Amino acid sequence: MKRSRQPQQLSLPRTAGHGGARKGAGRKASGRRVGVPHRARARHQARHPVHVTMRARDGLPSFRGDQLLRKAIQGAIGLSEKPSFRVVHFSVQSNHLHLIVEADDERALSRGMQGLSIRMARAAHRALGRGGTIFSDRYHAHQLRSPREIRAALLYVLQNWAKHGPGGDYDPGSSALWFDGWTRLPEPMPGPCLVARPRTWLVRVGWRRHGLLRPGERPHRQASIPA
Repeated sequence: MKRSRQPQQLSLPRTAGHGGARKGAGRKASGRRVGVPHRARARHQARHPVHVTMRARDGLPSFRGDQLLRKAIQGAIGLSEKPSFRVVHFSVQSNHLHLIVEADDERALSRGMQGLSIRMARAAHRALGRGGTIFSDRYHAHQLRSPREIRAALLYVLQNWAKHGPGGDYDPGSSALWFDGWTRLPEPMPGPCLVARPRTWLVRVGWRRHGLLRPGERPHRQASIPA
């Protein structure tokens, strides 16, 4: 009687073809800043303000250097207040924006940021006389949960210009001139206020237990916040 042979697992020789981990594999570095990962955002609670960073796409004039473009963006921020969403502070830098916003929940935050992005894009198109994409990627959002974190974020936003140049007492490209939390108050900005009055306890009261902001004080870099 003929005995049947048991099947054996055969191994294939390694080749230099496609597939598998190997030296030099994968997408090559482009030198460009990596965008915000497209994953689900954290659940948002109304009592926690949010630090938002929005980065401009390459090839645009400086948001800060082009006065017409800067005023267009600031004007769009001034029209963003809704019952469930508001911008309470901002700063305009050459290729990015920093905002501190409040929202009732994650849906209000998403809708509010979507509407604000559209208004800023339309205002920028009018200022530039042409269309096209204004922001390079999704906005970065970091929830602020403690008084100390709020103070650091306020300083980071209102004095962000000091990170990119000599800076000074009060940044005219931000909401600093409407801010009442300085140890020495600036001259009031002429014209209407472009930011909403904060409603969260953290921004209204809580952060002050760690000391008012000093004119000319420089921010510390925060690992969770893009420049």
